[in-house]
Amino acid sequence: MPTAPQTTDELYQALQDNDRRPYGRTRTVTAESLAEAAELFAEPLPLVRALLELQEAYTYGSEPRKSPVVFARLLNLFDEQPDVFDEQLRHALFWRFKWVANALVALPEMPLPSLRQWLTEMRDRYEKAGLTLQPYYGQAYRLAAHTGEDTDLAFELWAGRTRTQLSDCEACEICERALYHLAADDDERALRVWQPVLDGQESCQEEPARSVSYALLPLLRTAGADRARELHLTGYRACRRNPSMSSEVGRHLEFCALTGNEARGLELLAENRNLFDDVDSPLDLLGFLTGVEVLLQRVELLGHGELPTPGYAGRTWTVSGLRAEVRDRADDLAARFDARNGTSTHTDRRRDRLGRAPLLATLELTLRSRTLDDVAPAAVPATTPAAAVAHTESPSELIVRARELDEQGHPDATACWARLRVLVADPRWIHPDDPALGPPARLQADLLDDEAGLEGEKDRFAEAIALYERAASLYDEAGAPGHAVLARACTRLPAVEISEEWADDADAKASALAHVHTDLVRLHEETPGLAPHLGARLLRLRATVLGIRFQTSRNDEHMAPVLAETDLLLAFATQHDIASQISGAHLLRANTHALAGDLSTATAEIDRLLDRLRANGPAWHLPRTLGLRGRIQLRRKDAEAAHADLTESLRLAADWPSLTAGPARLHADLAEASMRLGRPEEALRHLTRSAELDVRHGSRTDAFCTYSNAAQLSLDVGHVEDCIALLDSLLAEPDVAAGEMDDRLVAQLRLTRARALHAGEDLKAATAELAALAAESAGWDDDPGSHAMIAAETAVLLAESGEFDRAREAADQALAAHARSPRYEQLSSSLRELARLQAEQQGAEGLAGALALLADAGRVADEARAAGYEARGRSLDSALAYERGRVNAYAHEYEDALSSLDRALTLLGEPGPGKDEDTSEWAECVRLAALVEGTYLKRPAPALTRLKEAVSRLDALGHTENTERLAALAGRLRDLEPGPVPA
Repeated sequence: MPTAPQTTDELYQALQDNDRRPYGRTRTVTAESLAEAAELFAEPLPLVRALLELQEAYTYGSEPRKSPVVFARLLNLFDEQPDVFDEQLRHALFWRFKWVANALVALPEMPLPSLRQWLTEMRDRYEKAGLTLQPYYGQAYRLAAHTGEDTDLAFELWAGRTRTQLSDCEACEICERALYHLAADDDERALRVWQPVLDGQESCQEEPARSVSYALLPLLRTAGADRARELHLTGYRACRRNPSMSSEVGRHLEFCALTGNEARGLELLAENRNLFDDVDSPLDLLGFLTGVEVLLQRVELLGHGELPTPGYAGRTWTVSGLRAEVRDRADDLAARFDARNGTSTHTDRRRDRLGRAPLLATLELTLRSRTLDDVAPAAVPATTPAAAVAHTESPSELIVRARELDEQGHPDATACWARLRVLVADPRWIHPDDPALGPPARLQADLLDDEAGLEGEKDRFAEAIALYERAASLYDEAGAPGHAVLARACTRLPAVEISEEWADDADAKASALAHVHTDLVRLHEETPGLAPHLGARLLRLRATVLGIRFQTSRNDEHMAPVLAETDLLLAFATQHDIASQISGAHLLRANTHALAGDLSTATAEIDRLLDRLRANGPAWHLPRTLGLRGRIQLRRKDAEAAHADLTESLRLAADWPSLTAGPARLHADLAEASMRLGRPEEALRHLTRSAELDVRHGSRTDAFCTYSNAAQLSLDVGHVEDCIALLDSLLAEPDVAAGEMDDRLVAQLRLTRARALHAGEDLKAATAELAALAAESAGWDDDPGSHAMIAAETAVLLAESGEFDRAREAADQALAAHARSPRYEQLSSSLRELARLQAEQQGAEGLAGALALLADAGRVADEARAAGYEARGRSLDSALAYERGRVNAYAHEYEDALSSLDRALTLLGEPGPGKDEDTSEWAECVRLAALVEGTYLKRPAPALTRLKEAVSRLDALGHTENTERLAALAGRLRDLEPGPVPA
């Protein structure tokens, strides 16, 4: 806060502003400053209000030691100057006796007699004030439930009493009742009691998040796994990172541990690492740490105790190390509470939670289901059955086998090289003394060459080039010139890919690729005597470069050279019986015909290749070939055939686990086929699987792009919480948090998240996310259009929140960006919605601002018309006239409203065949015009005539679905019409 408030008005405004902040240190520190400032005013009322805000900050900021101190001051002020407290303040004061009772219970250093003394004070104060005692008995029951003694009697004394205005809210009391039955091991009765809260019928500051966290395990035990999954997603989001709800976070961690979601549990633990240090309530901390220990215990039991995990600040932690630390701290807290209470309740409850076995082997909680193996640090890639044999081979045998597989183009070569890479990295490694294997430099070159290929598959072209060049030098040193030539040849294509000279110039890139091909031909001619498998690879590289040139230029003249080079490869490979290159040549031919649009020839080529592969192999080329045919079937708009080919391809790919990149592409293609077949749920599964495979393969940018598509699809099909959970998981990734991921891709994820939050009715969080994104995108000088769109969406959300000044500022930013890069349709729509919201919420008072927004929308429509822009959705002009009618109607300017609606109808024109969308819009415009004319302007006769003609026209066109609302309005208007009603 820049300066302390100088007047009470400034103080009250500052208190109001602080009330909008989330609970936490920022809000608490501000509340402390405002309380100090309030001390300086002569009148006591500002201090009372400031202290109330401060106590609330302490209570919901999990600082129970400070809350009673503030309340003591408030109580003294009430005793000394009761007249300062009006009815509202008096209610707040007596309500907060309960806050203090809860705060004292949470402190193990507070003696039990002192807790009971406070409850006696509360009862005496309530009786003296003429208040009924149900709230007192509620606190007495909470103390009994905490100590574990006399709970049945305390429950009966509380639960049988009539609620009062000072009773806890319905949602909180429902939770206490349900917990009573839960403690008695009656899951079903507890869930019945909880139902109004879990269904959202009752809620408050803490509910339903608190109830949800307790209900998760009972739901699992009563066959409610799907409901538990749903509530976990919504409930966790409501309590994450919140110190005052750390116990709830702990129960969500426990839920993950007991449903086979240990990896998600560790992810959520990382997201809540602040709670290790921010929770000042010992009771809340005990609940959090016990949930953490349940999770860590399970992870350690599964053999992952050495996984890194976030924990207390100041050092790095492993799962095992943090578990030991958490166990000691939680045991100490439980012992302190039990010593204070004279029972073993908290130790027993901890033991029960830690002793629970998993309730489900696996429960898919999110779209990004991962295992502990997925989150473990990178290790040697999983080996295939064939490569696994190599683990029992001697190093010499392993080297020979790797080279043999590599010559064949066998996918298991990758696993063999990976195994050798680990062996060579061991300080004890000694290269086998076998002349047939060549010198150590040869093996080092082989390993670098394999690593370069892997980097190239991940589009890490600069890294690939460097590795190939090092491999070439080592091949020269080892006396393997043919391998050196091939390694150098492999640097040529990546060099084109990383150059920025032709980033936006296809012709220039095609020319560069032609030069690369010429260079490769020269290299080939200057290197006679290449081993057949090396010569075939060089020919394959030559053909591939020409294929990429054709793909880049789409110039028909570039097709024939590709086919000619492919024929050379096919002849050479056939002569030397190199099966993998024969197959590769056929694939290149099929791809080339597909690029040229000759899908029939491409399909025939593939069909011949499939026959050959099934008869002669290599079998590992079947998945790729079927995948290509599936993609061609998609282009032929035969989604059923594509789905069948892609599914079979994926099934066969499972036999070759070393084909790391292929399955990700297959899942992505299957997602497209599924969408075309109207199966969005299946598409969603394939998208997330594709993305996770890309993550494992190291292609994180591709993975995040696919995840972004999955998130949008999830939102489109109404899985809002799944969408949010997926995006939260992605945005929490270390490389995203560190700013290493592409900033525009991250921005797209955040934009989708904001839209999902809005769809999930979390307007505050959605607005905050969009406002932050709008501020960042303002600096995107290379993409002002995206900023225009983001700022416009931000403006709409601010308007929904009633912040019209900020909304106008955001709209002005959008207009300024739009001037540089037009977004006619999006901006017009947002401006119209802003106007509608302002008129709807402010009525006549907001009319001027709403009309100014519509004037801006009119200028956007004029610009679009001048630019020849055709709207993909509603006509900008007719939509503007319709919105002007609604805005004037909200402001009670009914003549202007009717005039605008009539103009909208003129612009829309008469409905006709093949204009279903326009017809629906026309019908709604007629309905609103008739409503204004008949109801508000008191002219039912012309309104009824309008409706009669519209219904007749719609019936003639067969649009009966649009006539029901018109007929219903006509019925209401007939009751208003004093004269003859039109037939």
